[in-house]
Amino acid sequence: MSLTIRIINNISTNPNLFFQSTPKRPYSPSTKFQSKPIHHRNSLLPSVYKFRKMSASSFSSSTQIKGSLIDPDGGSLVDLIVAESERANKTLEAESMPKVNLTRIDLGWVHVISEGWASPLKGFMREDEYLQSLHFNSIRMKDGSVVNMSLPIVLAVDDEAKERIGNFKDVGLVGPDGDVIAILRSIEIYKHNKEERTTRTWGTTAPGLPYVEEAITPAGNWLIGGDLEVLKPIKYNDGLDHYRLSPRQLRNEFDRRRADAVFAFQLRNPVHNGHALLMNDTRSRLLEMGFKNPILLLHPLGGFTKADDVPLDVRMEQHSKVLEDGVLDPETTIVAIFPSPMHYAGPTEVQWHAKARINAGANFYIVGRDPAGMGHPTEKRDLYDPDHGKKVLSMAPGLEKLNILPFRVAAYDTGARKMAFFDPSRAKDFLFISGTKMRTYARTGENPPDGFMCPGGWEVLVKYYRSLQSEEVMKQPAVPSA
Repeated sequence: MSLTIRIINNISTNPNLFFQSTPKRPYSPSTKFQSKPIHHRNSLLPSVYKFRKMSASSFSSSTQIKGSLIDPDGGSLVDLIVAESERANKTLEAESMPKVNLTRIDLGWVHVISEGWASPLKGFMREDEYLQSLHFNSIRMKDGSVVNMSLPIVLAVDDEAKERIGNFKDVGLVGPDGDVIAILRSIEIYKHNKEERTTRTWGTTAPGLPYVEEAITPAGNWLIGGDLEVLKPIKYNDGLDHYRLSPRQLRNEFDRRRADAVFAFQLRNPVHNGHALLMNDTRSRLLEMGFKNPILLLHPLGGFTKADDVPLDVRMEQHSKVLEDGVLDPETTIVAIFPSPMHYAGPTEVQWHAKARINAGANFYIVGRDPAGMGHPTEKRDLYDPDHGKKVLSMAPGLEKLNILPFRVAAYDTGARKMAFFDPSRAKDFLFISGTKMRTYARTGENPPDGFMCPGGWEVLVKYYRSLQSEEVMKQPAVPSA
């Protein structure tokens, strides 16, 4: 019997609940934060569970829940890292090939593909895969089955690189630091129609789309697809690599903890107590459904983000404090970095976020208001309908085996002096703290209302905003003396 619970409710949320922007800091994969791994806990053996009681229209008493809860797309995880015994010979071979230079975002996609986040994809998309992804948000397998693939995962090259490659069938991929990191085999080069790609992915060609401006507009007019062989695991040496668990490592950790349900929470913002309330409530709901050991995958996005998002190193330090302060239980929470670059493509992108978590072993996915969305770059409105993300997830081809858990909206309850689920019958008692208000608090050193965020996590943000102020002061030109 397949494990499938599709839970979609009409739940409205408030746009001011989440951090929406922060002062600009140029994108960079390098960070200074260093801490102990959160994800390491007691070794636990895989197990098979039976449970007797589930919610309405759910499962029979004979339903079995295994440690490995959900099959990866295509039936097995893709692993494209070259065996250590073959690494030296493959590296020499790659050195002799025509070269394609990668940007830092390209490197992020090599990381994503190589570890199996995009399974069953085994390299940068060739044209048939690209067209299916672009127009159908899915790819049909040879056996006729369909897997979700809502974002084109492609590599662009310019006219000079195309000419240099010529008739060669294989190329070496050179990372931003100048090292050959991978081989792309049996290549296919085809036209990169940037306008079509942008329109189909974002629904607009309006100026100001962060990923488009960073990765598509300056890219070459050709796309090159092929099968990847990655010479060694991708590392960033930024003090955060211990958080970058691959899908296989995550599945092993779920088994070690004897999880009978895994619910994933994607975020690119600091965790406040409203988020924590949601995550803890989700676990309680799963326990009420009959699961014995639901595990939370707190999974911040770690690839490219726009310049005014809170940087990854700050977010990871803040998340660590949330666990240290006991807001989330370290025994039932795994914190790991999802290496994907961020598109801000709304309902199209949220399918990718959900699909990747299937490959990581999560069988429940929490979705909220305007997932993967942003404000319109030229107009004062949301770029996407805030409810479309969760609706699309409930219908998306290839995601039928994933269980969707919608957000319940949380706000600050001024009577109870804590974050609570919004009660429309006493709306005047609830305070929605905007990102602008949060930044004002942090910059001025004023504390938010008691119970909004754990003290340790808040102090991390205050320190970050103060450092930005110091940088701004240092950049100001000196005033000449009279």
